[in-house]
Amino acid sequence: MAAPSAAAGVAAILVALVLLVSGASGARLPARGAAVRGAALPRGGAPATAVFALGSFWRSEAAFGCLPGVIRTSVGYAGGSKANPEYRNLADHAECVKVEYDPRRIHYKQLLDVFWASHDPREVFGQGPDVGNQYRSVIFTNGTIEARLAALSKEKEQAKDRSSVITTQIQPLGVFHPAEPEHQKFELKRKPFLLQLIGNLPEEELLTSTLAAKLNAYAAELCPATTQKKISSKIDEVAKKGWPILREI
Repeated sequence: MAAPSAAAGVAAILVALVLLVSGASGARLPARGAAVRGAALPRGGAPATAVFALGSFWRSEAAFGCLPGVIRTSVGYAGGSKANPEYRNLADHAECVKVEYDPRRIHYKQLLDVFWASHDPREVFGQGPDVGNQYRSVIFTNGTIEARLAALSKEKEQAKDRSSVITTQIQPLGVFHPAEPEHQKFELKRKPFLLQLIGNLPEEELLTSTLAAKLNAYAAELCPATTQKKISSKIDEVAKKGWPILREI
């Protein structure tokens, strides 16, 4: 039998989970996809990578975590000349999010759709309250095909409203510099009970976990409404069984 202090800790976590379930809501992202705790593709698959800058990378990372076919997400710095950028010293780099995905399940064009929908590409020097060059809008491309698709999507976005100009830049990726651990899965880390729910994974596992990427989006309430509801139900189910360890969704 568990000690009284341990039981009290479990009870506190369960109360927090119940509150979370009752407060979950949906968002505008595409339909859900399966998530597993691991990060490997099915046999024979090869992941693709997309990198976007769309304002503060804390919330930007969460915008992609619930998409079907997304394997993992991470944040970092790109687009500048500084050799070793840091959060407090980015120089000319932009905050960005790297999305690793299975191209058999989600197309690059769908990632572009989420990119445009998740920020205001017409702002000149930042995003909302985040002002500065590091918050600029950029599509970092890996090769000619991505560059062409990015350009076409930008033209389509501009055609929606010609009264103002899309400021988004399109440029080759160059080097992606991973951000410091405290900036990875930021939205998830703001919900300690969710971290405990998946077993308090070490930083290196949080960085590569598909489940953590999805829960990061869930914590930010950026999953589609049906997926938010499904995750909330799963959390409720695990909580009712006892000590909360969530393995998959």
